[in-house]
Amino acid sequence: MKKYSAPITMFIIFETIAIVLWRTLDNLFYLCNFTYIGGFIALGLTLYIRRFKYARQIVQLGVGLYMLCYLGLMCRENMQIEGFWYYLFLGVFEAAVIHYVVAKIFCPLIFGRGWCGYACWTAMILDFLPYKEPDKPRLKIGFIRYILFGISLAFVAGLFLLKVKNVEEIMFISFIAGNALYYAVGIAMAFVLKDNRAFCKYVCPITVFLKPASYYSLLRVKVDKDKCISCGKCRRVCPMNVDMTDNSRKRLNGTECILCMKCIDECPVDALKL
Repeated sequence: MKKYSAPITMFIIFETIAIVLWRTLDNLFYLCNFTYIGGFIALGLTLYIRRFKYARQIVQLGVGLYMLCYLGLMCRENMQIEGFWYYLFLGVFEAAVIHYVVAKIFCPLIFGRGWCGYACWTAMILDFLPYKEPDKPRLKIGFIRYILFGISLAFVAGLFLLKVKNVEEIMFISFIAGNALYYAVGIAMAFVLKDNRAFCKYVCPITVFLKPASYYSLLRVKVDKDKCISCGKCRRVCPMNVDMTDNSRKRLNGTECILCMKCIDECPVDALKL
């Protein structure tokens, strides 16, 4: 049973969130929503423990497609950052606001950038591209994410200040257009820079929320210095260019870890662990 403590703990955390939101907001949807997400993550961790090669991809598809297709397209909720600003300005604590508060503001204090590795519907597609291990140092263009963050806020604020009609419809259209743009830019950057996660590193505005809390994340990959042979393989295979040989919170690209476990799997001396 101890072997499966991680998936059990993960499911309990999400089920607790599900029950609290269900009882607090008197809405059965939140019980079903977070139970489903927690269940899929627990399934993925179980498959990972059993050495199934595509465990993380199953979680990405299960959670990502649910949020993109069901919540976004069928329920017509903008789950992108514009949707967060929209519901926040309305003063409505539901939909995208709850999603961002739980997944992208507070949960990173526990799981770091785990959202990016297991639930993001943009990265879900990008991770299937051929450039899984970046062969070049990171570029110094991360400022782009802050520009897009500001543009998304200004866009929604402008709709409210100008009292534009049919804002709900505009939010749905922006969700479709925004996702199409994200996929186009993300795929193009992957092929140009030969790096599947280039979009995540330089462009994605969601990381503005994720990075600060991730610095204090409880769940982190750590190295056993006595075992480490300084072969550098963990740095080479890391899709986010994180220096896992440094246990300090100030390690290179430390807030970028998506908990993909690639470094742990590839370490020749089992020096890395969560």
